[in-house]
Amino acid sequence: MIKSEVIIQVQFYDLDPMEVVWHGHYVRYLEIARSALLDKINYNYPQMKASGYAWPIIDIQLRYVKPAVFSQRIKISAEIAEWENHLKINYLITDMKTGHRLTRASTTQVAVDISTQEMCFASPSILFEKLRILDDQSII
Repeated sequence: MIKSEVIIQVQFYDLDPMEVVWHGHYVRYLEIARSALLDKINYNYPQMKASGYAWPIIDIQLRYVKPAVFSQRIKISAEIAEWENHLKINYLITDMKTGHRLTRASTTQVAVDISTQEMCFASPSILFEKLRILDDQSII
């Protein structure tokens, strides 16, 4: 499977009044990891647009296990889980020091033809082409 990892140090401005990362910031963390993953297959947002497709997120699932705190170094792993009818990416956020799981998440994106604004019921061939490129290793 195609996987990417990013490391982030939690900043003060990400905290809520309880001094833990505010739940809404986890979506930003997922976006950072998703962007790194899409860069890896050379199909990030500019390439999506150039291919004629937008890929809006239609679903986000988050399961908080333990909060992240100020200055904690966290690893966000992103992995492509499904690609045939939509693009589903699974995430795991862990503490860098202990390896303990902090959060599990997933996002689901669908292809929308930019010219018609119609949702595609199957992923366009460009996604399959991008997934086959990576180091001559096909995940399909």
